[in-house]
Amino acid sequence: MTRVPPMTTTDGRAVGGLEPALWRAVAVYRWLALAYAAVMISVNAGKYAHPLGGWAALGAMTVWTAVATVLFADPRRRTPAALAADMAVALGCLLATAYVETPEGLAEGRPTLPVSWVAATVLAWAVRGGRRVGLAAAALIAAGNVALHLLAGNGLSFGRSMFNGIVLLFLAGLVVGHVVRLARDAEARLSRAVELEAATRERERLARGIHDSVLQVLAMVRRRGAELGGEAAELGRLAGEQETALRALIGGDAPAPASGTADLRALLAAHGSTTVTVATPATPVTLPAPAAREIDAAVAAALDNVARHCGPDARAWVLLEDGPDGVVVSVRDDGPGIAPGRLAAAESAGRLGVAQSVRGRVRDLGGTVEIVSAPGAGTEIEMVLPADIKDFPGVPPRP
Repeated sequence: MTRVPPMTTTDGRAVGGLEPALWRAVAVYRWLALAYAAVMISVNAGKYAHPLGGWAALGAMTVWTAVATVLFADPRRRTPAALAADMAVALGCLLATAYVETPEGLAEGRPTLPVSWVAATVLAWAVRGGRRVGLAAAALIAAGNVALHLLAGNGLSFGRSMFNGIVLLFLAGLVVGHVVRLARDAEARLSRAVELEAATRERERLARGIHDSVLQVLAMVRRRGAELGGEAAELGRLAGEQETALRALIGGDAPAPASGTADLRALLAAHGSTTVTVATPATPVTLPAPAAREIDAAVAAALDNVARHCGPDARAWVLLEDGPDGVVVSVRDDGPGIAPGRLAAAESAGRLGVAQSVRGRVRDLGGTVEIVSAPGAGTEIEMVLPADIKDFPGVPPRP
């Protein structure tokens, strides 16, 4: 499956559907704020000390608005230098108010030349760098407002409207930067989920093809090698090992999570090997994760008993059944069997493998265990779990 790499910025960040939309929103705001600044300059031009300076500032804002719209539309040009230039133009137009406006006009609370146009710079910084960068931009604009009143000779006695404007700039930088960060995180998680789903579908498709070809051939080689014996048996054993490894690879077996649900089939399939055959239903057997872990541990304990007491060449079979009456897990081997009274004697002697690791776990799940064995006939351990096992809340972990 061919995966198309995402477009990246000059600093390596991925650009998805979110970035262009955010920068288009900043561009729209910049043009709307420019229109508002033009209206305010037209209304107040007759009161300015230098009216031509006001129109010159409006011309500079218009030119930069057009340049910034084109500049920030390309991810490769959203560089720190471009953002610094944006800030320089915003501060320049703001400080030009000290030349154009009269000190009395500023004292009366008349707006600066750019009015809310400078907020576009704060928004651009916040979109580019997040809330901290947005707050830094707001601080620079706020410092420019203070410097404006100092240049006009009004000291630090600026009005309530200007104070409110500074507060709004800080809020814009903080909120927009935070929202942008959350949106980027959500977009990244969505992208990972889409990639994971695509990879899972591709894996399932490959697994079907491998199951219908390679795995069947390896299984046939394993069986024929065992039948022929000699060197062919060794080849069959190697083929069986590769079959087991390949099944685990394409099956994606994973341990059950600490909470939620888990597919018991996947857990039991991990026990498959050249000497252990696992048979499960074609559909998932979904159980609460704690219950699935307990059943898996009980099966592992039963298989460990087979390996320790029946020898390395003993064969074992694990069968999982999911019916309306509950879940049944059987572990059968072709070993020498268990002599009558041996399990009771082992429990009395303190060897609690079957008693605790198998019976205890299944009993805590509300199920039962039946052991059928006879000397020379192998052993079968049948774990029967009730139908309400799927509502099982959990048990304390066992050592």
